[in-house]
Amino acid sequence: MSNLKIIPSKSKLPISYPKEGAAGKTGEWRTERPIVDIKKCTRCMLCETYCPVNAIRVEKDTGATINYEYCKGCGICMNVCPVKAITMVPEQSSEVLK
Repeated sequence: MSNLKIIPSKSKLPISYPKEGAAGKTGEWRTERPIVDIKKCTRCMLCETYCPVNAIRVEKDTGATINYEYCKGCGICMNVCPVKAITMVPEQSSEVLK
């Protein structure tokens, strides 16, 4: 027998829609943001595949682009990139790789 109890809640939980959490767009609270070096990007699509919020799109012509409204700054994209084309920078930084 399980030790878990179900406790009825008197308050309703907020509804979360795809790409948007109950508190708003997920990118509103990150502390770091990923920056893509397009010259290094091989368009392997691993970053797009593993992004937990679908904030990355990889196109043949443009490479990986990130929708910062939804990006959590989790760094998974940086960790799965086999050519290290993605780096994480502090959110306050306006650094752009050329």
